[in-house]
Amino acid sequence: MKNYKITVAYDGAKYNGWQKQGNTSNTMQERFEKVLERMCAHPVEIHASGRTDAGVHAISQTANFKCNTRLKPMEIKDYLNKYLPEDILVKSCEVADERFHARLNAVSKTYEYLIATEKPDVFVRKYVWVAENKPDVESMRKAAEKLLGTHDFKGFSTGKTKKSTVRTINWLEIEENNGIIAIRVNGNGFLYNMVRIISGTLYDIGTGKLDVSVIDEIFESKIRENAGQTLPPQGLKVVEVLYQ
Repeated sequence: MKNYKITVAYDGAKYNGWQKQGNTSNTMQERFEKVLERMCAHPVEIHASGRTDAGVHAISQTANFKCNTRLKPMEIKDYLNKYLPEDILVKSCEVADERFHARLNAVSKTYEYLIATEKPDVFVRKYVWVAENKPDVESMRKAAEKLLGTHDFKGFSTGKTKKSTVRTINWLEIEENNGIIAIRVNGNGFLYNMVRIISGTLYDIGTGKLDVSVIDEIFESKIRENAGQTLPPQGLKVVEVLYQ
């Protein structure tokens, strides 16, 4: 049984996230496994680099699955693209090392959150959050510097976990162009809603609702309520997953 690595792009607007759930079949994992099981004629479990929540998109998500098939990687890619919904695209497929795991072997992930400060172009409106107020980008950048490095990001997450909440942010950049603010962040891993809360906190700092010093307070207290708002999912996408 060979291990296959695929890169995927998808519009997550209609889905309840990536991970398979007991109360719905409308997940990315469910869609992939149904097609793969038909292709391979046996049960298949697919693993993504990370669980994207309902409404979150991906430019380049990575996943892997093990399968018995005579199809070549290019033929697997074509088969998946033929039977998956139109809002899911398999960009590449290759045979991976048998020990490769899309989540466990990921070195870093890059996410992007888009904030529109004016009425957005009709072709991007579904993939941005339209803000009521225009934030001061320089204040956001100043606050972003405090997020760099290794910290306990428990206060930037809404999830409950017994595992470590320590993560490393390698870089975080904020660009403003034509009424769109792009927050791009790269790290070794992200907690539940972490990027959306970071983006909301930076926005609230930029609009004066919170002070830059709140970043230090959140790290010290580890209390979610001290951070800013959780921005809606439609502005968030997976941009890249890197492996050694």
